[in-house]
Amino acid sequence: MNKTRRLLFRLGTLLVLLAIAAWMMVIGRGHTVYFDNKKLEYEGTTYDPPYKVTIYVGGEQAAKLNAKERGMATAIGQDFEMELKIMEVKGGDETRETYQIKLPRNLDGIVVNLPGFLAGLPEEAWMSEFVPMVTQETVEEEVPAGDEFGMEDIGDF
Repeated sequence: MNKTRRLLFRLGTLLVLLAIAAWMMVIGRGHTVYFDNKKLEYEGTTYDPPYKVTIYVGGEQAAKLNAKERGMATAIGQDFEMELKIMEVKGGDETRETYQIKLPRNLDGIVVNLPGFLAGLPEEAWMSEFVPMVTQETVEEEVPAGDEFGMEDIGDF
């Protein structure tokens, strides 16, 4: 009886852990989505950015981008919905559009080029992986003169 009860508890614990793992797979993983409002050249054609784009994700403003700027938002799961408020030229009318993007599972940081996306180009033209720039700083260490204990001026013994 005691062995059977212990076995049932272990199986129950295993089933609970498997259910949690399945639920986490359904929810999805987190992504950081970067928005570039920068000029894009694709197959010999140049796509200029709109003057100003305001991006809303989940009903909240995620970024307000002028031309040549980058913003970001975080997303959970593969389905990403954003609302764009676009002003093509300074002082022009704003249009609001809602878009849905299917985010790839294998990328953590995703860059969406807005001019390419809005022009309806293929995904490989406007979506890329975010690769942070690594900068190496040269640090010069200051080497003190004399010995490390400050006993250079004690004199002879």
